[in-house]
Amino acid sequence: MADLLWGLLTKVSIIIVIAYLFSNTKTFNKTINNEHYLIKDKILLSIFFGGIGIIGTYSGIPYMGAIVNNRVIGVVIGGLIGGPLVGFMSGLIAGGHRFLIDIGGFTALSCGISTILEGLIAGYFSSYYYNADNKVSFAFLTGLIAESVQMLVIILVARPLEDAIVLVEKIAIPMILVNSIGISIIVAIIQNIRRQNDAQAAFRAQMALKIANKTLPYLSKGLTIEAASETVQIIYDIASIDAVSITDNEKILAHIGDGSDHHLSGDLFHTQITKEVLATGEYKIAYSKETISCDNPKCNLKSAIIAPLIIENQTIGSLKLYNSKNYEIKKVDLELVLGLASLFSTQIELSKIENQSKLLAKAELRALQAQINPHFLFNALNTINSLIRIDPDDARKQLVNLAEYFRHNLNLIEDKVPLEKELNQIKSYLEIEKARYRDNLEIEYEIDADLSYEVPPIIVQPIIENSIKHGIFEMKDKGKIKISFKEDDHYLHIEVHDNGIGIKDETIEKIISGTYCSDSIGIINIHKRLINMYGEENGLEIFSIPSEGTTVRISIPIEEV
Repeated sequence: MADLLWGLLTKVSIIIVIAYLFSNTKTFNKTINNEHYLIKDKILLSIFFGGIGIIGTYSGIPYMGAIVNNRVIGVVIGGLIGGPLVGFMSGLIAGGHRFLIDIGGFTALSCGISTILEGLIAGYFSSYYYNADNKVSFAFLTGLIAESVQMLVIILVARPLEDAIVLVEKIAIPMILVNSIGISIIVAIIQNIRRQNDAQAAFRAQMALKIANKTLPYLSKGLTIEAASETVQIIYDIASIDAVSITDNEKILAHIGDGSDHHLSGDLFHTQITKEVLATGEYKIAYSKETISCDNPKCNLKSAIIAPLIIENQTIGSLKLYNSKNYEIKKVDLELVLGLASLFSTQIELSKIENQSKLLAKAELRALQAQINPHFLFNALNTINSLIRIDPDDARKQLVNLAEYFRHNLNLIEDKVPLEKELNQIKSYLEIEKARYRDNLEIEYEIDADLSYEVPPIIVQPIIENSIKHGIFEMKDKGKIKISFKEDDHYLHIEVHDNGIGIKDETIEKIISGTYCSDSIGIINIHKRLINMYGEENGLEIFSIPSEGTTVRISIPIEEV
């Protein structure tokens, strides 16, 4: 048994080396890091892990009329990684090969059947594998179960029975133990690859936030040559790329890096792919110089990502990152460009609203300035920046919430928005605040109203912000906010209740009269806007008990909504 054990360990080391080499290829790396496998991905995984199973068969050790092998390793890992379909197809490939190819032994049929069963067992355990805290240990246990099933199938199927029983007595312990170890080692390799990619993605996300923070002062002035020049310089200095370019719909605004000798500011586009992006409003990836189609034959740019800049569903320009090598575009590069393009689009859209602010009433302008607050943006970016290190998935989620929050605020020029849109803006804001305050902030929603009702935009979020800033922030205990939307026969009632420190009666009177300090201008403007739209009797109502909490109520006549 010792010789058999040592021989299997030698063979499994070969399988591990082969799996490691394949796992570092671009195709495998890209496939294994997908969050959701498409059919083509599952087919690719099945072929790969089925092939590993076939290698395990050919590297097996002839023994007592059978072949002691490592075939199970590829099949079980395929099932765990790809689920039941990949497990079955990997088992079918490796097991079918064992049965159909004449390589000797009286266990061909039993091994073919058991290999398929092992793939199905691993596929069944796939969901548990992904939820397991220790995936390496889980894979080891799955290997033990799968190989034990193989031994059982050999006894049940292989004939003569006496030979099958003697064979299992000799090979069971070495095969079950060694192959389970091999499975766990390869799973550890795959987990390490995923951790490396997650770390790289987190680094790119942190880079995007750093770039967005530095470019904010420039792009907030609009998509100009000056803003574009400063922006591409910032990206070029921070990101490891060969060239960066920003265009509007007609010309190059700024370009830095390779190709600067002919991609000049103010020139018309040199690349056909840029024209396609601007025409379709969809990003494109170029993996070769021919795909980029630069009209300068000496251009050294060989791969690129071009993302559209979009505001109000209109493409107004593009952001382009180039590399001087073919096929040098990675998934994290794509995420970086798309994330920056989205943030830049929002910043430019903010600048457009600012330029239109002269058309707004003074109170609306102050409300806009109060709500689209640079301090909130920087606090949110800092919160997301800290999340990148501990929870990249939550960081990505908060980036989406931040973008949604600002996009909603841009609709302030509209007289009214659907209540559902207002609610979504509130949720985006509060998700960011909850990430910032963690377990110290609890939110409750009570919705019993038609969400299609139209209400003035940005009338609830400033109230919630005030509750957090002036009511809950100064508490030692956990803060709670309850937001309710209710309707009766005559009114749509919106209430924000907190368990904060409360507000003194004289302070409430000053807020309602508009004479309180400037940092309450958001609530003051809400009160004035409601009065202007619905009459004196329909302004804000504020009820507060010191040390117990505050309730702010908005009542909008049903016939008005």
